[in-house]
Amino acid sequence: MAPGCLCGFRPGVGGAHARGGALTRHPSHSMFPHGGWVCGLSRRLLTPGGRALPAGAAQGVRRPLSSAPHAPQICIVGSGPAGFYTAQHLLKHHPQARVDIYEKLPVPFGLVRFGVAPDHPEVKSYGAEEKRELGIPGEELPGVYSARDFVGWYNGLPDNRHLCPDLSSDTAVILGQGNVAVDIARILLSPLELLRRTDVTRTALDSLTHSRVRRVWLVGRRGPLQVAFTIKELREMLHLPGTRPRLDPSDFQGLEDITKDLPRPRKRLTELLVKSALREPGEKDAAHWAQAERQWGLRFLRSPQAVLSSEDGGRAAGVRLSVTRLEGAGEAAVAFPTGRVEDIPCGLIFSSIGYRSLPISPALPFLARQGVIANSMGRVQESPGLYCSGWVKRGPTGVITTTMADSFDTAQAVLEDINSGVLSCSDPRAGAAAVRDLLLLRGVRPVSFSDWEKIDAAETARGVAVGKPREKILDPEEMLRLVRP
Repeated sequence: MAPGCLCGFRPGVGGAHARGGALTRHPSHSMFPHGGWVCGLSRRLLTPGGRALPAGAAQGVRRPLSSAPHAPQICIVGSGPAGFYTAQHLLKHHPQARVDIYEKLPVPFGLVRFGVAPDHPEVKSYGAEEKRELGIPGEELPGVYSARDFVGWYNGLPDNRHLCPDLSSDTAVILGQGNVAVDIARILLSPLELLRRTDVTRTALDSLTHSRVRRVWLVGRRGPLQVAFTIKELREMLHLPGTRPRLDPSDFQGLEDITKDLPRPRKRLTELLVKSALREPGEKDAAHWAQAERQWGLRFLRSPQAVLSSEDGGRAAGVRLSVTRLEGAGEAAVAFPTGRVEDIPCGLIFSSIGYRSLPISPALPFLARQGVIANSMGRVQESPGLYCSGWVKRGPTGVITTTMADSFDTAQAVLEDINSGVLSCSDPRAGAAAVRDLLLLRGVRPVSFSDWEKIDAAETARGVAVGKPREKILDPEEMLRLVRP
């Protein structure tokens, strides 16, 4: 899953706060509430991986830019990959630009810090603020969790630090077949010695140590040709130590004949699924699977209908699935109920059916059904000087490379508007100074980049002490005490 950022331009100051988007705009009273904190990053920019941008990143203009007496000052709200990639492109192609990035948390980097899985530091990815509801009876029962909350919990997102998921069931069902669903399955089934070497939170590691989960089903309403996870994620699951796959051969009959006509990424993924389900495993895999104490499997053509409760009604005890059929082919295939149902007993259920961005301000044109800001190539409709990038621009689709290309496109739209004169740099603007004055007026003390470096150093030191790359601080107030003795 990929992030979003809201970025806006009116040479100078920035506007509204968002997760799942980046924005550049004129001053807005909605940006900072009374009290609280703001993490501000400027001058020294880093890539989403946490490294400083190379010295040449601010050189080499792709197309000539109109000269202006005042350099453009750009505010980006949201310090996830969409925000940083947008900033990177702007600085690379307009050396005179000044970019300030604002974040609502005391720590930067968004999904890079709070993303999909601690054992995938190179691809951590999610970014919209709100999870999608299942809309079925029983989803409020204890034992039912959203993928977003669970991912935030084991990655140390402050909002999710009190989740305390109950992992006492031997069977877990994940409703969804995307990369986030596979990440959750892998975290639930991974040997502890592997997780101990990651930056998974201490709280999560303690809970996983006592977990009784031994079987995980990933459920999708469509078929093998529509799974949303990538081949890399599948390979890791197939070779996860101490774990074996359970794939029903009948789900894959006939797919060998049509793989040659599929796009290359889908072709390779389908070939691996078919090989794993229909062919005898090699000697190494056979020996590995024979000794496995845990298992995972894919269930296709199943749509959640209801969460079943325990006899006392106190918690989830299973999930009822509607058996579906497909009409159409490929990505356009649509699932329809057949009238048949199937129950899976389980005490742990995750909803991994996607995320939604939230409206940022009543003044912005927000399309609630799609969960995006109305825009054209990143230009927010009816809001000159305001741009968006990431999931708040295109919806919750794609991976980190999708976000990178998307952010570059938005940044290029800003540059084109500067070059064409749509955005004027002829008048001086207060820029970041106006934001500092606004923060002072509202009693908000910002967390600077140097402050973040103190938090970073403390987390790194705590991690080294226990043999991990980092031990994240979960409580924002504890973070602030480190920078405000």
